[in-house]
Amino acid sequence: MVAIKAPLGNMGHVRLFWLGQAGFAIRYRDKLMVVDPYLSDYLADKYQNAEFKHRRMIPPPILPEEAAVADWLLATHKHSDHLDPWTVSGMVAANLNLKVIVPEATAGHAKDMGVPADKIILIDAGQTVTIDSGIRIDALPSAHETLATDADGKHLYLGYVMRFGGLSVYHSGDCVPYRGLDNILAARNIDLALLPINGRDAYRRERNIPGNFTVQEALNLCEQAAIPNMIGHHFGLFDFNTIDPKEAQDVIQGNANIDFGCCAELDMEYNLNLA
Repeated sequence: MVAIKAPLGNMGHVRLFWLGQAGFAIRYRDKLMVVDPYLSDYLADKYQNAEFKHRRMIPPPILPEEAAVADWLLATHKHSDHLDPWTVSGMVAANLNLKVIVPEATAGHAKDMGVPADKIILIDAGQTVTIDSGIRIDALPSAHETLATDADGKHLYLGYVMRFGGLSVYHSGDCVPYRGLDNILAARNIDLALLPINGRDAYRRERNIPGNFTVQEALNLCEQAAIPNMIGHHFGLFDFNTIDPKEAQDVIQGNANIDFGCCAELDMEYNLNLA
Protein backbone atom coordinates (compact mmCIF):
# COMPACT_ATOMS: atom_id res chain seq x y z
CA MET A 1 0.00 0.00 0.00
CA VAL A 2 2.85 2.39 0.84
CA ALA A 3 4.43 1.72 -2.55
CA ILE A 4 1.17 2.46 -4.38
CA LYS A 5 0.81 5.79 -2.58
CA ALA A 6 4.45 6.79 -2.95
CA PRO A 7 5.26 9.48 -5.53
CA LEU A 8 7.52 8.53 -8.41
CA GLY A 9 11.13 9.57 -8.27
CA ASN A 10 11.20 10.00 -12.04
CA MET A 11 8.09 11.85 -13.18
CA GLY A 12 8.34 10.23 -16.61
CA HIS A 13 7.85 6.75 -15.17
CA VAL A 14 4.72 4.66 -15.07
CA ARG A 15 4.43 2.23 -12.15
CA LEU A 16 2.03 -0.72 -12.16
CA PHE A 17 0.85 -2.97 -9.34
CA TRP A 18 -1.17 -6.16 -9.84
CA LEU A 19 -4.19 -6.32 -7.51
CA GLY A 20 -5.16 -9.88 -8.42
CA GLN A 21 -7.50 -11.18 -11.15
CA ALA A 22 -7.71 -8.37 -13.78
CA GLY A 23 -7.01 -5.56 -11.32
CA PHE A 24 -4.13 -3.12 -11.65
CA ALA A 25 -3.15 0.10 -9.94
CA ILE A 26 -1.24 2.43 -12.26
CA ARG A 27 0.63 5.50 -11.05
CA TYR A 28 1.79 8.26 -13.38
CA ARG A 29 3.26 11.47 -11.98
CA ASP A 30 1.07 12.35 -8.98
CA LYS A 31 -2.01 10.55 -10.33
CA LEU A 32 -3.26 7.05 -9.53
CA MET A 33 -5.63 4.97 -11.67
CA VAL A 34 -7.17 1.66 -10.60
CA VAL A 35 -8.49 -0.69 -13.30
CA ASP A 36 -10.93 -3.58 -12.66
CA PRO A 37 -10.25 -3.95 -8.92
CA TYR A 38 -11.82 -6.92 -7.13
CA LEU A 39 -10.89 -6.35 -3.48
CA SER A 40 -13.68 -8.04 -1.56
CA ASP A 41 -15.51 -11.34 -1.06
CA TYR A 42 -18.64 -10.18 -2.86
CA LEU A 43 -18.73 -13.17 -5.22
CA ALA A 44 -18.18 -15.70 -2.42
CA ASP A 45 -21.19 -14.22 -0.67
CA LYS A 46 -23.27 -14.15 -3.84
CA TYR A 47 -22.44 -17.73 -4.88
CA GLN A 48 -22.15 -19.44 -1.49
CA ASN A 49 -24.85 -21.96 -2.48
CA ALA A 50 -23.80 -22.37 -6.11
CA GLU A 51 -21.69 -25.02 -7.83
CA PHE A 52 -18.69 -22.68 -7.92
CA LYS A 53 -18.27 -20.97 -4.54
CA HIS A 54 -15.99 -18.19 -5.80
CA ARG A 55 -13.88 -18.38 -2.65
CA ARG A 56 -10.66 -16.42 -2.94
CA MET A 57 -7.44 -18.41 -3.24
CA ILE A 58 -5.52 -15.35 -2.03
CA PRO A 59 -6.63 -12.41 0.13
CA PRO A 60 -6.97 -8.97 -1.46
CA PRO A 61 -3.64 -7.11 -1.35
CA ILE A 62 -5.38 -3.93 -0.16
CA LEU A 63 -8.84 -3.00 1.08
CA PRO A 64 -11.31 -0.93 -0.97
CA GLU A 65 -10.92 2.06 1.35
CA GLU A 66 -7.15 1.87 0.89
CA ALA A 67 -7.57 1.80 -2.90
CA ALA A 68 -9.68 4.95 -2.56
CA VAL A 69 -6.52 7.05 -2.74
CA ALA A 70 -6.96 6.63 -6.50
CA ASP A 71 -8.07 9.54 -8.66
CA TRP A 72 -9.92 7.28 -11.13
CA LEU A 73 -11.49 3.85 -11.15
CA LEU A 74 -11.84 2.23 -14.59
CA ALA A 75 -14.03 -0.80 -15.26
CA THR A 76 -13.96 -2.70 -18.53
CA HIS A 77 -17.42 -4.30 -18.03
CA LYS A 78 -20.01 -5.08 -15.39
CA HIS A 79 -18.97 -8.57 -14.26
CA SER A 80 -18.41 -8.38 -10.53
CA ASP A 81 -14.77 -9.46 -10.59
CA HIS A 82 -14.18 -6.32 -12.70
CA LEU A 83 -16.84 -3.92 -11.37
CA ASP A 84 -17.25 -5.18 -7.81
CA PRO A 85 -20.17 -3.58 -5.90
CA TRP A 86 -18.41 -3.87 -2.53
CA THR A 87 -15.10 -2.50 -3.84
CA VAL A 88 -16.75 0.34 -5.75
CA SER A 89 -19.03 1.38 -2.89
CA GLY A 90 -16.13 1.24 -0.44
CA MET A 91 -13.91 3.38 -2.65
CA VAL A 92 -16.66 5.91 -3.38
CA ALA A 93 -17.54 6.23 0.32
CA ALA A 94 -13.89 6.86 1.22
CA ASN A 95 -13.16 9.34 -1.58
CA LEU A 96 -15.79 11.86 -2.63
CA ASN A 97 -13.51 13.05 -5.44
CA LEU A 98 -13.13 9.63 -7.08
CA LYS A 99 -14.18 9.52 -10.74
CA VAL A 100 -15.51 6.22 -12.13
CA ILE A 101 -15.08 5.47 -15.84
CA VAL A 102 -17.35 2.73 -17.18
CA PRO A 103 -18.76 1.57 -20.52
CA GLU A 104 -21.92 3.40 -21.57
CA ALA A 105 -23.72 0.05 -21.47
CA THR A 106 -22.88 -0.14 -17.75
CA ALA A 107 -24.05 3.33 -16.67
CA GLY A 108 -27.11 2.10 -14.80
CA HIS A 109 -25.10 -0.63 -13.09
CA ALA A 110 -22.65 1.93 -11.70
CA LYS A 111 -25.44 4.17 -10.42
CA ASP A 112 -27.04 1.20 -8.67
CA MET A 113 -23.79 0.79 -6.73
CA GLY A 114 -24.17 4.28 -5.33
CA VAL A 115 -21.77 6.13 -7.60
CA PRO A 116 -23.04 9.73 -7.91
CA ALA A 117 -24.06 10.58 -11.46
CA ASP A 118 -21.65 13.52 -11.58
CA LYS A 119 -18.74 11.18 -10.77
CA ILE A 120 -19.43 8.76 -13.64
CA ILE A 121 -17.62 9.16 -16.96
CA LEU A 122 -19.10 7.10 -19.79
CA ILE A 123 -17.20 5.73 -22.75
CA ASP A 124 -17.89 3.37 -25.64
CA ALA A 125 -15.73 1.63 -28.22
CA GLY A 126 -14.20 4.15 -30.61
CA GLN A 127 -14.35 7.00 -28.12
CA THR A 128 -11.55 8.81 -26.31
CA VAL A 129 -11.53 10.47 -22.90
CA THR A 130 -8.76 12.83 -21.79
CA ILE A 131 -8.79 12.73 -18.01
CA ASP A 132 -5.71 14.76 -17.20
CA SER A 133 -2.86 16.56 -18.88
CA GLY A 134 -0.86 13.79 -20.51
CA ILE A 135 -3.35 11.00 -19.73
CA ARG A 136 -5.79 9.75 -22.37
CA ILE A 137 -7.99 6.68 -22.63
CA ASP A 138 -9.07 5.11 -25.92
CA ALA A 139 -11.83 2.48 -25.72
CA LEU A 140 -11.75 -0.61 -27.95
CA PRO A 141 -14.21 -3.50 -28.31
CA SER A 142 -13.41 -6.70 -26.42
CA ALA A 143 -14.85 -10.15 -27.07
CA HIS A 144 -15.79 -12.17 -23.96
CA GLU A 145 -16.12 -14.70 -25.80
CA THR A 146 -18.08 -12.73 -28.43
CA LEU A 147 -18.33 -9.08 -29.45
CA ALA A 148 -21.59 -8.20 -27.70
CA THR A 149 -23.64 -5.00 -27.65
CA ASP A 150 -26.78 -3.86 -25.85
CA ALA A 151 -30.09 -2.87 -27.48
CA ASP A 152 -28.62 0.56 -28.30
CA GLY A 153 -25.53 -0.85 -29.96
CA LYS A 154 -23.22 -0.01 -27.04
CA HIS A 155 -20.44 -2.50 -26.41
CA LEU A 156 -20.81 -4.61 -23.27
CA TYR A 157 -17.09 -5.40 -23.04
CA LEU A 158 -14.31 -2.89 -23.56
CA GLY A 159 -10.55 -2.75 -23.57
CA TYR A 160 -8.64 0.44 -22.85
CA VAL A 161 -5.50 1.90 -24.37
CA MET A 162 -4.22 4.18 -21.62
CA ARG A 163 -1.73 6.78 -22.78
CA PHE A 164 0.57 8.27 -20.15
CA GLY A 165 2.56 10.94 -21.92
CA GLY A 166 4.37 9.00 -24.65
CA LEU A 167 3.73 5.55 -23.16
CA SER A 168 0.78 3.32 -24.16
CA VAL A 169 -0.60 0.51 -21.98
CA TYR A 170 -3.37 -1.78 -23.25
CA HIS A 171 -5.73 -3.48 -20.79
CA SER A 172 -8.03 -5.79 -22.74
CA GLY A 173 -10.47 -6.57 -19.95
CA ASP A 174 -11.92 -10.02 -20.57
CA CYS A 175 -11.16 -10.90 -24.18
CA VAL A 176 -10.46 -13.61 -26.74
CA PRO A 177 -8.89 -13.09 -30.18
CA TYR A 178 -11.19 -11.64 -32.80
CA ARG A 179 -10.72 -10.64 -36.42
CA GLY A 180 -8.88 -7.34 -36.77
CA LEU A 181 -7.83 -6.88 -33.13
CA ASP A 182 -4.15 -7.23 -34.01
CA ASN A 183 -4.42 -4.47 -36.63
CA ILE A 184 -6.34 -2.20 -34.26
CA LEU A 185 -3.58 -2.54 -31.68
CA ALA A 186 -0.71 -2.33 -34.16
CA ALA A 187 -1.98 1.08 -35.28
CA ARG A 188 -1.76 2.33 -31.68
CA ASN A 189 1.90 1.49 -30.96
CA ILE A 190 1.27 -0.31 -27.68
CA ASP A 191 4.26 -0.57 -25.34
CA LEU A 192 2.77 -2.96 -22.78
CA ALA A 193 -0.25 -5.28 -22.93
CA LEU A 194 -2.09 -6.48 -19.81
CA LEU A 195 -3.85 -9.65 -21.02
CA PRO A 196 -5.93 -12.35 -19.27
CA ILE A 197 -4.45 -15.82 -19.75
CA ASN A 198 -6.86 -18.18 -17.96
CA GLY A 199 -8.10 -19.58 -21.29
CA ARG A 200 -11.47 -21.16 -21.94
CA ASP A 201 -13.07 -24.54 -22.58
CA ALA A 202 -16.41 -26.24 -23.14
CA TYR A 203 -16.74 -27.27 -19.49
CA ARG A 204 -16.69 -23.67 -18.29
CA ARG A 205 -18.70 -22.36 -21.23
CA GLU A 206 -21.50 -24.85 -20.54
CA ARG A 207 -21.64 -23.45 -17.00
CA ASN A 208 -21.90 -19.86 -18.21
CA ILE A 209 -18.28 -19.00 -17.45
CA PRO A 210 -16.97 -17.26 -20.58
CA GLY A 211 -13.23 -17.40 -21.07
CA ASN A 212 -10.24 -15.44 -22.23
CA PHE A 213 -6.99 -15.71 -24.16
CA THR A 214 -4.85 -18.77 -23.70
CA VAL A 215 -1.22 -17.99 -22.97
CA GLN A 216 -0.27 -18.83 -26.55
CA GLU A 217 -3.03 -16.63 -27.98
CA ALA A 218 -1.85 -13.73 -25.83
CA LEU A 219 1.71 -14.20 -27.06
CA ASN A 220 0.50 -14.44 -30.66
CA LEU A 221 -1.46 -11.21 -30.33
CA CYS A 222 1.58 -9.37 -29.01
CA GLU A 223 3.70 -10.67 -31.87
CA GLN A 224 1.09 -9.82 -34.51
CA ALA A 225 0.48 -6.32 -33.08
CA ALA A 226 4.19 -5.61 -32.46
CA ILE A 227 3.66 -5.20 -28.70
CA PRO A 228 7.09 -5.67 -27.07
CA ASN A 229 5.98 -6.33 -23.47
CA MET A 230 3.15 -8.25 -21.80
CA ILE A 231 1.94 -9.01 -18.29
CA GLY A 232 -0.49 -11.93 -18.05
CA HIS A 233 -3.23 -11.91 -15.39
CA HIS A 234 -6.70 -13.26 -14.49
CA PHE A 235 -5.47 -16.36 -12.68
CA GLY A 236 -4.85 -17.55 -9.13
CA LEU A 237 -8.05 -16.16 -7.60
CA PHE A 238 -10.79 -18.76 -8.23
CA ASP A 239 -9.86 -22.42 -8.38
CA PHE A 240 -12.36 -23.23 -11.15
CA ASN A 241 -11.14 -20.49 -13.50
CA THR A 242 -7.37 -20.26 -13.36
CA ILE A 243 -4.15 -21.57 -14.90
CA ASP A 244 -0.99 -23.08 -13.43
CA PRO A 245 1.70 -20.35 -13.65
CA LYS A 246 4.34 -23.04 -14.16
CA GLU A 247 2.54 -24.27 -17.26
CA ALA A 248 2.30 -20.68 -18.47
CA GLN A 249 6.03 -20.20 -17.92
CA ASP A 250 6.72 -23.26 -20.06
CA VAL A 251 4.78 -21.67 -22.93
CA ILE A 252 6.67 -18.37 -22.76
CA GLN A 253 10.09 -19.80 -21.93
CA GLY A 254 12.89 -17.64 -23.26
CA ASN A 255 10.82 -14.47 -23.70
CA ALA A 256 12.33 -11.96 -21.29
CA ASN A 257 9.62 -9.32 -21.78
CA ILE A 258 6.71 -11.44 -20.57
CA ASP A 259 5.69 -11.91 -16.96
CA PHE A 260 2.67 -12.81 -14.88
CA GLY A 261 0.86 -10.77 -12.27
CA CYS A 262 3.71 -8.59 -11.10
CA CYS A 263 4.74 -5.07 -10.32
CA ALA A 264 6.47 -3.20 -13.10
CA GLU A 265 8.00 0.18 -13.70
CA LEU A 266 8.34 1.67 -17.16
CA ASP A 267 10.17 4.76 -18.29
CA MET A 268 9.61 6.98 -21.27
CA GLU A 269 12.30 5.13 -23.24
CA TYR A 270 10.00 2.10 -22.95
CA ASN A 271 12.37 -0.06 -20.94
CA LEU A 272 10.37 -2.54 -18.87
CA ASN A 273 11.77 -3.61 -15.50
CA LEU A 274 9.73 -6.47 -14.06
CA ALA A 275 10.02 -7.19 -10.35
